[in-house]
Amino acid sequence: MNDGIRSGGAGKEVFSLWPTPDDFDRSPGAAVPDWVVNRPPPNRLPVSRTEIAIGGALGVMLLGAALALIAGETQAFLWGAGAVILLIGLILSRRQRRAEAVEAHWRATLFERPGLSLWREDWTAVGEAIRDLKLAGVHDIGAWYAARPDEARALRGRVMVKDVNAFAVRMMGAGSKADLIGPLDRLLPDSDQTFDQWLVAFGRGDAFYRSETHIVRPDGSHLDCLFTAALPTTLDGFRDILVTALDVTEYKRLQTRLVEAQTEAARASRISTVGALTASIAHEVNTPLASILANVQAALRWLRRDTPNLPEAEQALDRAVVDASRTQEVVGRTRDFLSASPPDVQPIDLAETARIAAILIDRELRLHDAAVHLDAAEDLPRVMADPVQMQQVLVNLMVNGLQAMTAGPAPRDLNVQVRAVEDRVQIAVTDHGPGVAPHLRAGLFEPFISGRPGGMGMGLAICRNTVEALGGRIWLETRQGSGATFVVSLPAPGSAPDA
Repeated sequence: MNDGIRSGGAGKEVFSLWPTPDDFDRSPGAAVPDWVVNRPPPNRLPVSRTEIAIGGALGVMLLGAALALIAGETQAFLWGAGAVILLIGLILSRRQRRAEAVEAHWRATLFERPGLSLWREDWTAVGEAIRDLKLAGVHDIGAWYAARPDEARALRGRVMVKDVNAFAVRMMGAGSKADLIGPLDRLLPDSDQTFDQWLVAFGRGDAFYRSETHIVRPDGSHLDCLFTAALPTTLDGFRDILVTALDVTEYKRLQTRLVEAQTEAARASRISTVGALTASIAHEVNTPLASILANVQAALRWLRRDTPNLPEAEQALDRAVVDASRTQEVVGRTRDFLSASPPDVQPIDLAETARIAAILIDRELRLHDAAVHLDAAEDLPRVMADPVQMQQVLVNLMVNGLQAMTAGPAPRDLNVQVRAVEDRVQIAVTDHGPGVAPHLRAGLFEPFISGRPGGMGMGLAICRNTVEALGGRIWLETRQGSGATFVVSLPAPGSAPDA
């Protein structure tokens, strides 16, 4: 699903599998979004011809009542005033019926019959919270809530589902609308990665938002959904946001099966290739090894004679040296063959790489009932690296963090911070697990050293080799209390590599 992620600037992106198109951005980069200061438009029904006619009659009656009052005809005035009141009541009653008819028509044709899951939600508390932050001078909404995940959770609980259509009830397997109406946090699990990005989109003043996430059905099962929403243009608009949701669970399941089939085919191909390569290496190496053995044995025989034949022994050892050199060449050629594909080093945006890595661990987030909070500074310098290798480094560090928190209580928060530090770009991955045991810290990045039962101890060693090959460093940062922070530092173009 990576092709759904654009490589634009971090400040313009919605962190999701389905980012907001630039065409829908209203006020990108603005310190205070438009909706904070916009006034809601008046909500008026158009005046019908019948109401115009009644209004004309009302005007005539008002004029007649006024003339009657001037002429001292009290009874005529009272009859006229009563008729005026009656007509006003008639107009108001008619407009009320028309408003109800419009609402009923909207519900029947637009809300209930499009064949899509539709949700009417009240995000007023979110709008007010972001407005207050913006007016207080807090403009990096993502960083604010990444550092305060409990505040984001509290806001999620204040978003209210007001209404859903029948299609949503059926899609969710609910007994009735009542099963879905209420706080949003009943439906969005902690492993959801998109709520924080709703906050970011509101804070930027985006006009449209779409993303993919998973929601919890009333029976506890999870449903993968693609959802979209037009974002409000005024604070009043937060009271009634219409969200559409499309069930993509089966599609993703089929995609997973396809990937598994491709992976299995690739594994079988690798096994076959390794088998052929092993046979080739054995053939290439066995011949000079046999010759070395024969020459060394011959040299020993010449030396063990009653009268050692030193020239013959010397010749046999010389031939053994030549064969050993040949063996070394075979091994060198094999190594060169296996490393013939150099890494695709190019300028990359580490913030975007971290976003992709967070998406790639979506399954692990669900498995561990955890949440990832990304705090990426804007306008970071690009670094020279292989994007796939860096994704794997970050995926490894994030998964390690999730596994470290498995035994701990919820909530399980994984924090990822991307910052420019002098002429370096640093990524810090922080978990809230038990931390790294002191006796493991010295050799933590060595092969076959693992703090997890059953772990191979290769992940961090591979991470170190990858990062150091790019002129960077990786280290464990000591923290007070529980948890661990792993920091990756890479030089920006033009700076000296880390020693």
